[in-house]
Amino acid sequence: MTRSQPRRRVNAAYSALNLRLTLAIFGLVTMTVFAVLAFWAGIAWLGVVCAVLAVVAVVDLVVIQRRRAARHQEEPGVRHSLFE
Repeated sequence: MTRSQPRRRVNAAYSALNLRLTLAIFGLVTMTVFAVLAFWAGIAWLGVVCAVLAVVAVVDLVVIQRRRAARHQEEPGVRHSLFE
């Protein structure tokens, strides 16, 4: 182990990127469905709020994917979880 490589403890926390990915996908799907239902029911303000939250979920997905790609460049060949 070199000085530039951090030591991993056995009980060290791992990255929560996969959990964030799952939650962002869930938020995107539910907010999109709620926005469509709200506009269909004629509640425009609620539809706009849900659409804005869906856009926030999309931005979060982009940030998560960029961080996952950066992690793969730092540690090539290392699999961090089931989803990678």
